[in-house]
Amino acid sequence: MTGKISEIFESVQGEGLYFGDRQLFVRFFGCNLKCKFCDTKQDVFVECDLRQLFGKIMTYKGKYRFISFTGGEPLLQVDFLKQIMELTHKSRFKNYLETNGTLAEALAEVIEYVDIISMDLKLPSSTGIKENLWLKHRKFLKVASKKDTFLKAVVSEGTTEEDLYVAINLIRESGKGMVLVLQPNYYDDYRKLEPKLNKFKDACMKEGIVSCIIPQMHKMMGMR
Repeated sequence: MTGKISEIFESVQGEGLYFGDRQLFVRFFGCNLKCKFCDTKQDVFVECDLRQLFGKIMTYKGKYRFISFTGGEPLLQVDFLKQIMELTHKSRFKNYLETNGTLAEALAEVIEYVDIISMDLKLPSSTGIKENLWLKHRKFLKVASKKDTFLKAVVSEGTTEEDLYVAINLIRESGKGMVLVLQPNYYDDYRKLEPKLNKFKDACMKEGIVSCIIPQMHKMMGMR
C-alpha cells in the first residue's frame, strides 16, 4: 500500500490550542474541499509505502511528542493513514489529526489511534463553499467526541453571525464542552476583523461556549 505525501517537515504548530508546540508534520496530498481562504497549494507529491514513511518518521523519534497528520485532507487516504497511525501509536508518538471535519466514516476507521483532533468548522460565509456541510460536521463530531477535540473556525470580513450561531448549536449538541478557536483570516486586515472577533467571542460566552481568538501564529513568526 502506498500513500500520496506532499511533504514531511519540522515546524511549530501555528494554529489552535497547541500553538507553539514543536511538531513533525506529515502533509497528505489532496482535499475534498476548495475554501477560498486556503493557503495550502499542493502541486506535487511522492508515492510512499508504509516502510518508507515510517522509516522517515522514526528518524525523528525522541525529538517530538506529536506527529501532525495534515493536508489537504488526510482522511481521504484513510486506509494508508490508519496503518501509519497504528505504527506511530505503537511507537509512542502522539497522533495529532488536522481535518476539515467532513469525513465521519473515515474518522471512525482511525479514531482508536488518534490522540488529538483539530477539526475545522467550515462556515459557509467564510469558505465560499455552496455545499451545506453542517450535516457532515454533525456526523463527524459524534465520532470525534470520543477523543480530545477542539474546533477552529476561520473568521473573515464576510463571516456572518448566523453561521456562528449554527456552529454554537453544533458544539452544544456534542455535549463535550469543546473549545472553539476563532481564527482570523490571514488575508484580511486584522484591524477590521477585530471588532467582529470580539463580538463573536462575547456571543460564545453568552451561549456557554468556551472560545478564544488565535491567529495563525506560524505565519506571524515567518515559519511554515
